[in-house]
Amino acid sequence: MSVSTTDAGPGTRTERAPGPSARPKRRKLTLRQRIWRERWSYTFIVPGAAFFLVFMYVPMAGNVVAFQDYSPFRGIEGSPWVGFANFNAIWTDPEIITALRNTLIIAFLQLAFAFPAPIALALLLHSLLSNKVKRLVQTIVYLPNFLSWVIVISVWQQVVGGGGLVAGLLDGMGVHGFDLMTDADNFKFLVVAQNIWKDAGWGTIIFFAAIAGIPSERYEAAAIDGASGWQRTWHITLPALVPVATLLLILNIGSILTVGFEQLLLQQPMVGADAAQVLDTFVYFRGVLGGQWGIATAAGLLKGIIGTILVLSANKLAKKMGGEGIF
Repeated sequence: MSVSTTDAGPGTRTERAPGPSARPKRRKLTLRQRIWRERWSYTFIVPGAAFFLVFMYVPMAGNVVAFQDYSPFRGIEGSPWVGFANFNAIWTDPEIITALRNTLIIAFLQLAFAFPAPIALALLLHSLLSNKVKRLVQTIVYLPNFLSWVIVISVWQQVVGGGGLVAGLLDGMGVHGFDLMTDADNFKFLVVAQNIWKDAGWGTIIFFAAIAGIPSERYEAAAIDGASGWQRTWHITLPALVPVATLLLILNIGSILTVGFEQLLLQQPMVGADAAQVLDTFVYFRGVLGGQWGIATAAGLLKGIIGTILVLSANKLAKKMGGEGIF
């Protein structure tokens, strides 16, 4: 850095000339300027944002129907306001009590059995030594996810239905009358089993990705120290899956009241409404078929509010327990 001396009367004044380390201060850009600078990056967001705006947020304005005696012929503007009358009708409706009870029971069984199933399957496949066998099993367990519920229920009907494979085998053994598809008492467990069969294989993809991110040196060091396969799974693999499992658990809790509309609607005639009526089918029968749009919308709105509260609560609880949460 150069130094210059300037005479100023009896004394001298020393000035430092700007050296190479001195840089001009950058002007702070406004938000609009930063967006314009990254405009080509933001264009990739537009399709996804437009999808959520058109199909998710704009339809939320239709929740106003929950406070009206709505009629499609009169429209929202012509339908009279009834305040909270639709919500009061819900609490006194025995059918929605049945639907809520069935929904909560199925949701609890899915969290208890269907949610851990992909984790257990991923750990089982990870333990296979042969890559060919692993890929073959992965392909087989992935396939049911691509089948519609109509096909899935048809397959189950041919296996555990009254005229299915299991019933035929039991008839040959002297046990008659087996028909799991029409057994109302065990229907909720049947629903969970169908969900596991259809979605467990697909759910392993996320956990496989988490397992793949674990450094192999950890397993090698644990093996050198004498850790067994179960100990390596318990102390290395499972802790690595906790953040992913926590994220998925929070998301599943948010949709806990959504237990499968099409699946239950297709099987309701076989077991009856007392066993298969849930909130989603209640909204369908009351709104679309029954024409009680206000009550159906009120039930759907309550379901969304409860789901939001559960997500916020689960996220806060996860953070208090030392997790990261989702936001």
